[in-house]
Amino acid sequence: MPQYAVIVYSPAPADPMALAPEYLERIDGYAALAKELGGKVLGGSYFSAERGFAFEPSTSAKSISGETVSSGPLVESDLVVAALFVLSARDIDTAVRIAQQHPAVRDGGVEVRPLYSAPGK
Repeated sequence: MPQYAVIVYSPAPADPMALAPEYLERIDGYAALAKELGGKVLGGSYFSAERGFAFEPSTSAKSISGETVSSGPLVESDLVVAALFVLSARDIDTAVRIAQQHPAVRDGGVEVRPLYSAPGK
């Protein structure tokens, strides 16, 4: 099945230690929900049963552009990248339907990007 990167955006500073209990409950059930909707979380940010990662608050980010190194995210916004996970789904429409159920869409957002697959793989 094709794989998709799901990039999770949250309001800055996106501190994973400050997630509300309701948000954490929805995260805990997200892999099962993805399966019900025809996908599979292959690795994820803060999914307890999966490998993956969540990012430190955006205040610890370093950006590099050319020769310049700066503190903070590369693109200034009210939203920052908070986490990343890989989702397997039959097509991008299914991946989007699954991503729409992520709790970050309430106050932040998610981005779904197809992962490159070499021809013949």
